[in-house]
Order: sequence, then structure tokens, then C-alpha cells
Amino acid sequence: MALAPWNATNKDFRMPLRLLLALLFVVSGAIGLGYMLAADNPGRFSWITGASKNNNTNSTETRDTQPPSRKAPSPQKPEPSDDAVGFMLASAAEQYTQNIRYPEYSIPISEEQANAYAGNRFDPVELPLEGGGQFTVTLEQYRFVQDEDILVAATITGSQVVGQTLHVTLESTESRQEHASTTLKNDAGAPYYEGIIAADAEPGEYRLIVEATIDGKPVRHASTLTIEPDLGEFDGVGSPRVNNNDLVIPVHFDANEPGFYALAAQLYHNGRALAQLQTEKRLDGTTDTLELKAHGSILANREITGDLELRNLQIRRLPAKPGDRTDYGFGPDDGYSFSPPDLDGLTDSPASDPESEQRAALLQRLADKF
Repeated sequence: MALAPWNATNKDFRMPLRLLLALLFVVSGAIGLGYMLAADNPGRFSWITGASKNNNTNSTETRDTQPPSRKAPSPQKPEPSDDAVGFMLASAAEQYTQNIRYPEYSIPISEEQANAYAGNRFDPVELPLEGGGQFTVTLEQYRFVQDEDILVAATITGSQVVGQTLHVTLESTESRQEHASTTLKNDAGAPYYEGIIAADAEPGEYRLIVEATIDGKPVRHASTLTIEPDLGEFDGVGSPRVNNNDLVIPVHFDANEPGFYALAAQLYHNGRALAQLQTEKRLDGTTDTLELKAHGSILANREITGDLELRNLQIRRLPAKPGDRTDYGFGPDDGYSFSPPDLDGLTDSPASDPESEQRAALLQRLADKF
């Protein structure tokens, strides 16, 4: 998570064992029915048989507010048994055992997950036009700091007749109050329109309205962005060290205001994503260091040559009280490179969590009864 990337982090279930058992038996009836139907309709009930669908969804909000779920690479699924409940419990026990192998602060990620949570990215919004054309607006990023310049670019394709300028308005999502406006120009016949509008409004969510006259008719294009307060400055990384079975990476952040902060970043080696790292700490002016930790299960048995990298650094100031918003800041685009210490002492051993291990053992015992 989300560190949005990360308001919500997929944590181990923290529930009483009685509630865990109740939930398992409540869903078992539906699971059993779905499993019987799966044989005749495998497409609809692929969630039982283990088949998966590719669901590609783009969400601006989840892109940088939620970290990847605390999920290890999918293990080999057990073969379905004659009893759907037993199969469900065996699958749950196997998956949960794999998940708790890694601590929440150091989760392995694939390249696809790393790209999905790459940070402050804006996906261009395309508005279809008559005749097969498109009205597209592009921004450099999704979250902007107060008083930062917002560079806006727009393209209009197709056979339509369009004027030489477009009008841009920045308005509050809730009140629809206009905060700034400007004009996008099409200089020297370029195939795009460009202009700058200032993000001088209060922190919050805003709509960017781009208006064009196409074939003599007004057309409005709307996209969303957020304005963030200036949280402070990243000051690089300190000297990494090995402690217990973790590689500890100190990250310096000079916060403008005291409060609880959550830091997230991705650990890379030779251009390959290894893990999502995250931590939380109160910063009050007496310290400016948050420590990210990469667990030994991520780095052991790897041939680490040269530098490691921290990329896509995201820091959040957590709400001081219910109802307050979460504020976001981001590290340098290039991230930080650092030379690791001797990593030979790290081991590929599971993280120790007695409560989670007890839950996994209980699930396995339940599965064994079917």
C-alpha cells in the first residue's frame, strides 16, 4: 500500500478464531453449490476450479493510494477433492501459509504489480467524438503540490473543424467553484494544444474542464486531479545495515509539520522489482529518518551485484483525527541508489508470527477432516 502506493493494506485477518470458523462454514454452502455447477459451466464458476480471468481495470484513485496486497506468488493449487468444502479449506490453508511467509513491511512483487503501483501517474482521459475522432487530455501527474504549475496538453483527432485555442478551468469537485483558468494554444500548427494553469487552491480533489468548439458546437472534456500540501523534502538515504534478518535502509525526510507519516517504496536490483517496502513513524522535528526494511526472504539466495535502488517513493501524512484527509508527497523521479552491506547473513526463512502460524495450522487441521 496502497505505502498509495496505499491507504489500505491487505493485512493478516485479525479476528477471533470463533468468527473465522463461523465465516468459513457460512460460505461453505455457497462454495459447494458453485463447485457442483462448475463442471457444467466452467467459465462462470472459474473461481472454484482455479481458472482465472484477466480483468484490466484502471483506477486513478487506487493507483497511488493503495499498496499491492500482502500476497505471495500463487502456490501450486491442490487438486479438487470430491468434497468442495474440504477443497476450499485446503486451498485456503495453502494460500494463507504462503502469505504469512513474508512480513507486512516487505512484500515480494512482480513487474506487473510494480508498474501498477508506480506512483504519481496520470492516465490520459479520452473522449470519443463523432466520426471516430477523439478528444484527449494529458497531465504530467495526478497529484500536484499547492502553487505548482500544471502543464496541460490536449489533442483532438478526426475530421472535425476546431478552433485555434481551448479554454481550461480548474474547479472544486464538491462546490464546483472555479479556482483558476487559462487558454491552451495551438502554436505553429502543432498537432496538440498546450498551456499552464496554477495549482493555487486548497488541498483536495478538483476537476479540470477543457472546453473546445468542434464543428461549431461546444464540447466539454473533464478529468480529475488532486492538490496536495507541501509535506517536506526528501534528503536521500543513510548507510544501510543488516539487523537480524532484515536489510535496513534509512530514508531521510524533513517534514514541514509534525505528525504520523507512512513511507512506501519499491526495492529494485538491476532494473528488476524485488519488493514493496513500507513503514510508519511519527516525525516531530527531533528526527527525520524513517527506516524501510527488506526481509531476508526477499534477498537471500540472490546474487546481488552492484547497487540496489529505491524507486517510486511515496510518503503520506496520516489523518490526525477521523474525517481529516490523507496528504501525499513523492520522492525524486530517479529514486535513490545505494551500495548494500554484506548480505551473506540473510536467510530465506519465513517471518515469525505465532498468531498467523496458529491460524494456518487450524485451517490445515480443518481441511484434514474432510
